[in-house]
Amino acid sequence: MPPPEPTYSAADIRVLEFDQVVRTRPGMYFGVGKEDPRLATEVLCCVLAHGLHPATSVAPAHALRIEAEVSADLAFSVADDHAGPPADDGLPHLGYHRSLLGPDRWLSAAAAAMSSRAIVEIWRDGQGFRQELSHLRPLNAPEPFQAPAGSGTRIAFELDRSYFGREAAIAADLSSLDVHGPYCAEARGSGRVTIRDLRNGEPRESRYD
Repeated sequence: MPPPEPTYSAADIRVLEFDQVVRTRPGMYFGVGKEDPRLATEVLCCVLAHGLHPATSVAPAHALRIEAEVSADLAFSVADDHAGPPADDGLPHLGYHRSLLGPDRWLSAAAAAMSSRAIVEIWRDGQGFRQELSHLRPLNAPEPFQAPAGSGTRIAFELDRSYFGREAAIAADLSSLDVHGPYCAEARGSGRVTIRDLRNGEPRESRYD
C-alpha cells in the first residue's frame, strides 16, 4: 500500500514580520550573511546607497545630501535633507510597527531591525519629532523636539552586539565603499555622501557623489 499523501494546512505556514525576516536572512537586504565579517560595514553602506538612490516618493536619484558619522565600531548615524510629506494632521506618517520608518526608507528600517537601539528624528518647517526604537520596535510614540533649520531626517544606529558578535566592527577604511551598486545608470546630480569616522581620536572624512 502506498504511503499516505502528506497533508498541509495553514497551521504549517509561519509568517514573519519584516524585522524578523531581516534578522533571519540579512543577506537579502545587505548582500552578506550573519557570519560574514563585512556585515556591519555593509549595513552602513546599504543605508548610504539607499540615500543616494531613494524611493521615488522621497527624492530623485543622486539628489539628497547625506552626512554620516561613525562613532564606534558598531554605531553610526546618517542624516539627509529630506523629511517626507506630513500627514493631513501635520504629524509624520508612521510606518513599520507605528515607527517613523516606513517602506520609503526600508533599508534604514532594516538597519534599525539589526540595532539594539536607534533614534529617528524628522523635522520640517520648525517642527520636529523624535522616536526611540529597539530592533525596529518603538519604545515610545514620536515626541516633539526642537528642530534645526530646514527639513531632514537623522537616524542614529547602535548595531546589536549580541547579534553581530564580539569582534564585529565597521571597517576602518571607509574610502572605497560602493554606494552606487552595479545597476546605477543615473547621471550624477547634486547629491553626495560625506562620511566622518570619529573613532580613534583622529576624525577622517570620505566623500562620494
